[in-house]
Amino acid sequence: MFDNPVLFFVCGLGVFNGFLVALYFLFFNRERRVQNFIFGLLVLFLSMRIGKSLYVIFTPKEERNITLIQIGLSACFLIGVSLYYYIKSSLENKKEIPVKWKLNFAFMTTIMVVLGLVFPYENSRGLWNSYIVYIIYFVWGIYILAAGYVLRNTIQKLIAKSKECTTSEIWLIWVYAANLLIFIAYLIGMFYLYLVGTITFSIVFYVLLIFFMSKKNREVIFKELPEKYASKKIIDTEAELLLKKLNELISSKAMYKNTSIKISHVAKEIGITPHKLSQLLNDNLGKSFAAFMNEYRIEEAKKLLQERKELTLEAIGFEAGFSSKSNFYATFKKVVGQTPSQFQQQFL
Repeated sequence: MFDNPVLFFVCGLGVFNGFLVALYFLFFNRERRVQNFIFGLLVLFLSMRIGKSLYVIFTPKEERNITLIQIGLSACFLIGVSLYYYIKSSLENKKEIPVKWKLNFAFMTTIMVVLGLVFPYENSRGLWNSYIVYIIYFVWGIYILAAGYVLRNTIQKLIAKSKECTTSEIWLIWVYAANLLIFIAYLIGMFYLYLVGTITFSIVFYVLLIFFMSKKNREVIFKELPEKYASKKIIDTEAELLLKKLNELISSKAMYKNTSIKISHVAKEIGITPHKLSQLLNDNLGKSFAAFMNEYRIEEAKKLLQERKELTLEAIGFEAGFSSKSNFYATFKKVVGQTPSQFQQQFL
């Protein structure tokens, strides 16, 4: 047992504030969003687990309530799945909790309730400490890996800096990193210092709280966004079909030759909104509509430079779909690494 009032105050305040945040998102938040509710569950289960650790650390062994210890361990079983569904619901902008998610939560809750009733911690400490606790941590770890896999594209975008991450995406990465740190701290605590997990929770909680205190951040992260701004990831199978349809359309109708072609025109041809087409190109190809069309124009220009030597370079640029000579030269040099004339010299 530890007897440090300052440490107890810091850790205890973190747990207390964690419960307040959880209650706020579960019962008092005006924005009735799926994401906010699941976030409330995540913070609640974390606070219960950390509260259990705090209770064990600062309470004499002979005075401990075994039921509270069992509740804290049981809550740990649901931390990972809450994190996974929070990240998934945020990235997919879920409007309601899918039935299979509810069934999964119910199934996992039932497992812990049945285990607690059949093998209460007070009478089966050996079973809990030797087997059940390890199963709990294993499930927690599996869901953390699954959450990381769901978040992988966002993490890669942050690392590569290919596109600027939104405030909501940065928040999700912070939440994931915080949970990963707490999980690692508890793994260390199992073999070295039990207090590590509790201290880690308090630190990451206060860091996230500072981020949360900004009104601008709260409005972006925890409020519903208008549909046109909502981040709705196009699933891979749909994206693959749309890209195939898009490429076939552009090629068959040579739409790139139209210098005034607009994204709305192309989107209408394949039956989606301009916003969705823009998202498709950005998320799956990492390029804008203009860059996508220019790639077709460059390929057409390269073909003309080889086969139509009687045409001037300016005429080739217009024939390929470029709106001006300067635009043709600049784009060609940027993509190919040579000027149009340098490229053509290879075939004279």
